[in-house]
Formats: sequence, structure tokens, C-alpha cells
Amino acid sequence: MSTLVPSSRGLGKSTSPGITGALERREDRALSRKLSALDRRRILTMADIEVKAQSQAARAHAVAYVGEQAMQTVAMLSQLEGQLGQICPLAVTRLQGIADMASLGIAEVVANAVREVSQ
Repeated sequence: MSTLVPSSRGLGKSTSPGITGALERREDRALSRKLSALDRRRILTMADIEVKAQSQAARAHAVAYVGEQAMQTVAMLSQLEGQLGQICPLAVTRLQGIADMASLGIAEVVANAVREVSQ
């Protein structure tokens, strides 16, 4: 009698266990690289969004600052106009004209600042 035992190799499997394991490890590494690339891309996208948000916030702050300064200046100008008008009632019309021109100039400065910051 023969002690030979038939092998199950070759009966449906085309690769050996060593090759199959290597293919699985290669696929795992490829998947890992893809996931790492996606994560890096996500981090870069979030950083880009944050930089843009900070830039827009700085623009808003700049416009608000110019507006605040302009309003304070116009208020002081109007107060001075009123005080000088009480001192010299004959100059009220001229004082109003000067205050109006100065206020328009200040408004133009604010408009220019908004345009420059928006670019």
C-alpha cells in the first residue's frame, strides 16, 4: 500500500497562501495611503477655510473701525458747529455749509475704505 496523500493544492486555488497574504498587505498599504491622502486634503481644506474666515473678519473689523472714527468725528464736528453758531448767529449758514462739506468728505473716506478693503 502506498502512503501518498492527495494534495488539495491546485484544486481551485490559483495562488499560494504566501502570495495571497502579500497581495492583502499591498492592498492594505494602498488603502492606508489613500486614507492618509484624504485626511491631509481635509486638513488643508479646513486650514484654507480658516485663513479665509480670518481675512474676512479682519476686513469687517477695518470697515467698522473706519466707520466708528468717522461717526465720532462727524459728531464732534456737529457739536462744534452748534457751539460756534450760538457764539455767532450770523455765521450759522456758513458753519452749516462747512460742516456739511466736511461730513461729505468724511463719508467719502469711509466709502473709499470700504471699496479698498473689499478688493
